Amino acid sequence: MNEIGKYEKRTFPASRLLTTDICQIGSKKHYVQALVEFDVTIARDKIKELKKVSPDISFNAWLIKCISTVCSDCKEIHGLRGGKRKVVIFDDVDISILIEREVDGKKVPLPFVLRKTNDKTIAEIHREIKEAQGQIVNTEGDYVLGQKWNDSLMKAFCFLPGFVRRFFLKVALRNPFLVKKSMGTVVFTSVAMMGRFRGHIIPIGIHPVLFGIGSINKTPGVVNGEIATREFIKVTMLVDHDIVDGAPAARALSKLTKLIENAHGL
Repeated sequence: MNEIGKYEKRTFPASRLLTTDICQIGSKKHYVQALVEFDVTIARDKIKELKKVSPDISFNAWLIKCISTVCSDCKEIHGLRGGKRKVVIFDDVDISILIEREVDGKKVPLPFVLRKTNDKTIAEIHREIKEAQGQIVNTEGDYVLGQKWNDSLMKAFCFLPGFVRRFFLKVALRNPFLVKKSMGTVVFTSVAMMGRFRGHIIPIGIHPVLFGIGSINKTPGVVNGEIATREFIKVTMLVDHDIVDGAPAARALSKLTKLIENAHGL
């Protein structure tokens, strides 16, 4: 009797090695987590109407614009350590997102950094995401969409033992300018929107602030003193407590709530 049954062996992508390293480093960071819900009924209705006029708009692009506005107004939440006693605060907001691409017949999530989102319109952000989704993927060495990497160097790096790779990553993370250039300062992940479930996702990462976007669900809500069916989205916000205290983070979250629930920019 064959107790193992049928199986197949798959090549472990080099990009996943970097993901496991980042997760291991990120799991030791001191994040403050906020699990919240936003009423997006007004925004969703407005986006549906705007799409009839212009295709250059999407819910995710609008959310990214709201987040970039908050990070631009509350700059300290996406600051980076620049040594033991210094924090570098950037004016520009660079947001890292995940874009699922097919590599060798398999779907692989690859990071893509949207630069200066605070200066871009919703339409510009949407078009940039669409262009990244259509970008040709180099199966040998694409680790971040839109950025050129030295294939030989990256292959050699991925062949190193895990503890050695993580040592070099930790050294690189001490340089705030290198970090911003290579991976931005904010993470926006919306993988949960691909499925329907009621709950939050809690991302793992190494950025100073991360936003995990859950699915949208219809549920009763109170509007003008009356109960009505509303659309709510569950969002998780993680802020590095080594960079910023709870009060500034709470103010940033409060501002984000107002922007989202009032359909800012639409």
